[in-house]
Amino acid sequence: HVHSSGGSDDAGGTVEGYLKWVEARRRLGFRIDGFVLTEHRNYDPSRDFTELAAKYHSVVLRGIEVETDIGHVLVYGVTPAFLDHFDLTDVSLSYAEVFRVAWETGGIAVGAHSGRPHIGLVDHVEERGIDLSPIRVIEALNGGSSDFENARAHDLAVARGLREVGASDSHFVSALGRCLTRFDREIATVEDLVTALRDPAAQFQAM
Repeated sequence: HVHSSGGSDDAGGTVEGYLKWVEARRRLGFRIDGFVLTEHRNYDPSRDFTELAAKYHSVVLRGIEVETDIGHVLVYGVTPAFLDHFDLTDVSLSYAEVFRVAWETGGIAVGAHSGRPHIGLVDHVEERGIDLSPIRVIEALNGGSSDFENARAHDLAVARGLREVGASDSHFVSALGRCLTRFDREIATVEDLVTALRDPAAQFQAM
């Protein structure tokens, strides 16, 4: 869950800048294999970073962050069918529809920075009692959230049987790697990522 200056108007990091940062962190002993660009309300199918990522021996995948009536939601495995279904500029999309359509079109939706006020789903569970049945995975560890906000998200996941991922939510290069997800398998393509997140037997851990 990373934002770049090429796709999000509130971000200052470039894709190559993130890759150079990953390279530098590895030299210090960190394990970062790659990241997913999830630009705000924007998905340009023509953007392809395969060659650039290979230059740095990393993986750069693509997703999107949309805005719904329960806060921000990440979608991985974005298909033309998903894009045709929604006006991405709408800041109050139906969350139930986003989660449903993402799943039915072969992807998966994940509740972003779930513990943050208003733009995370915990507030909406506590204040409105929203239906969590469409939701399988939430971002419970977010590099841009406070410890308290992340704890709220983790507590909700434990209480309601939701699976947890971690992400930096980077808008600037130096924030990449604050939080991560460790998978029990290699993630080399967005299909690998989606398969792991959809598979109830797959093991992954927010870190």
